[in-house]
Amino acid sequence: MAAMSVPSNAVLAQQSPVVGDDQQNVKLTKREIEVLTHVIQGKSSREVADTLFVSKRTVDFHLANVYDKLHVSNRVQAFRRATRLGLIPYEAQFAD
Repeated sequence: MAAMSVPSNAVLAQQSPVVGDDQQNVKLTKREIEVLTHVIQGKSSREVADTLFVSKRTVDFHLANVYDKLHVSNRVQAFRRATRLGLIPYEAQFAD
C-alpha cells in the first residue's frame, strides 16, 4: 500500500471529505465514526455491539466499511489514519 500524505488543513467534521494525494474523498458516516470511536477506546466488537444495541455482525460490517474507506486492514491502522485525517475528535481517544 502506498503511503499517503495528509493535508495540513484537514477538516474535523463527521461528513466533511478529506482529500489526500490520490484526490479520493474520505467520508465516514455518523455510525461508522461512532463505532470507530468505541473501538479506539479498546472495546471489542461485542462490547461495541452491546453499547450501541446492535449485533456484533453490524459492528463488524461498519468496521469493514471503515477499513475499506480508509484503505487499512486493522483497528490500529484505522485509528491512526482516522486521527491523521481528522475524522474522529481527539477527545474521543481518551473518553471514559
